[in-house]
Amino acid sequence: MVWANKIDHWMQEHWDGALDWLTRYVQADSTQGNERIAQKLVADKLNQLGLEVEVWELDGEQLKKHDFFYSPREVFHGSPNVVGRWKGCGGGRSILLNGHVDVVPVGDIGQWAHAPFSGVVLDGKMYGRGVTDMKGGNLASIYAIECLRDLGVQLKGDVVFHSVVEEESGGAGTLAALLAGYTADAAIIPEPTHMRIFPKQQGSMWFRILIKGRSAHGGTRYKGISAIEKCIPVLAAIQELERKRNERVIDPLYQNTPIPVPINIGMIQGGEWPSSVPDFVKLEGRMGVLPEERMESAKMEMQAAIDQLSQEDNWFKQNPLRLEWFGARWLPGSIDVEHSLMKYLRANYSAVMGSEPTIEASPWGTDGGLLTQLGNIPTIVFGPGITEVAHFPNEYVELEKIKECSKIIALTLMDWCGE
Repeated sequence: MVWANKIDHWMQEHWDGALDWLTRYVQADSTQGNERIAQKLVADKLNQLGLEVEVWELDGEQLKKHDFFYSPREVFHGSPNVVGRWKGCGGGRSILLNGHVDVVPVGDIGQWAHAPFSGVVLDGKMYGRGVTDMKGGNLASIYAIECLRDLGVQLKGDVVFHSVVEEESGGAGTLAALLAGYTADAAIIPEPTHMRIFPKQQGSMWFRILIKGRSAHGGTRYKGISAIEKCIPVLAAIQELERKRNERVIDPLYQNTPIPVPINIGMIQGGEWPSSVPDFVKLEGRMGVLPEERMESAKMEMQAAIDQLSQEDNWFKQNPLRLEWFGARWLPGSIDVEHSLMKYLRANYSAVMGSEPTIEASPWGTDGGLLTQLGNIPTIVFGPGITEVAHFPNEYVELEKIKECSKIIALTLMDWCGE
């Protein structure tokens, strides 16, 4: 409790400076391709704290040769990674604090009550694109490091901080950091979990289904085959596949999630002329993958569902549906709920919050799957952001939650790394 009180007192005293930094951080538009200014703020802060810092732009030519490279782009000019290492004195376990700086587009600006990159503070909340997903979480990590260093704590193990790009598009930034040797014995990712602890996270991947029809004049549409109408059995088959896959889920960590592994159709394109029967439709969507499931197994299930349609529909038998996998992909990952890092995190949560944490499985993917599968790093997702407002207009984070999360992370660093 002595250290908990010291950390709490330090964070209360220094919060104004942290809030000022977060405001500038949120005001730095870091949508894809524009991350440089925000990353300079991070690099300057880490240098100020005395960490060993490296800043570099990703080498797309090298990364695209790797099996785990899924980014839709291969040129990363203006999108640097930043990594800082706080060297321990030796004899302890290392830990990685992984966070992404890239944010999604703002969408319809008319739906925002304030400018999307304002960083305005109202009633204990800061508003702005990326503040919950996940700049508030990144501050929690940095603030924890700053606090311990300022209090004179000397950890035995290293603390490595990732500020990566491309998480929103498949994880190329974290892939590059791992390949550069920035690994550790365990990891925490402060994504927006609303202070829930996620030892498991689903994966996901993008897919495309191409549907053929036969064109005809709209006045004699009965002579054609509408590719749009042929979408109906395809969508029904996808919904049935989703139902069957989720019916098998018995993991108690998903008991509060209505659809643990959704299959979402996000785009549909078809037809060229109102008076013509459409002869082609393209569907694009996202398929969820369970934490312990292989991506290839999920692919095979989707392919089997599509192939089944050819046995039930003569048109599809003569004009087979085409299933493609493309673009972004997030690997699934999990950690044993009895892992020692989980025990430390749970205990420190209880000490700071005065209650037991909620333990669930993540309803979306993160870079944790890469850390687990490529880096062999046990990873937990835990952060202050609001899950429900990530990617939404008027995105916000509760500032008090950042402080609480940072205290929990600071105490966990001491337990895990040793002091």
